[in-house]
Amino acid sequence: MRIDKFLWCVRYYKTRSIATEACKKGHIKVNGQVAKPSREVYATDKIELRKDQINYQLTVNDIPPNRVGPKLVDIYRTDTTPKEAFEAQELLKYSKDYYRKKGVGRPTKKDRRDIDDFYDDKEED
Repeated sequence: MRIDKFLWCVRYYKTRSIATEACKKGHIKVNGQVAKPSREVYATDKIELRKDQINYQLTVNDIPPNRVGPKLVDIYRTDTTPKEAFEAQELLKYSKDYYRKKGVGRPTKKDRRDIDDFYDDKEED
């Protein structure tokens, strides 16, 4: 089975075209080599993929006949991603935590004046 189709079947990507794009960009490696979308994948292959700033590591157990439900995904792959990868993602979320809530939009005129006053006070010190 093609690598892009396999990743779509085991629900790492929502569509095959997104999986194909990830392959073309070099985000997917099979047995340590960058894989083209048409690369065949077999049982016991090791797959590394980078998605959402996490490096996932998978081992192929079996080839699914078609896209499988979320409960059946573990039959076809073993996820060997280290816990540190997910912890780093959590730290990244906290580092991006600004005083403005997400989706609030551009600073208002009052916000901009407060920011300007803050920087003016820093320059005087």
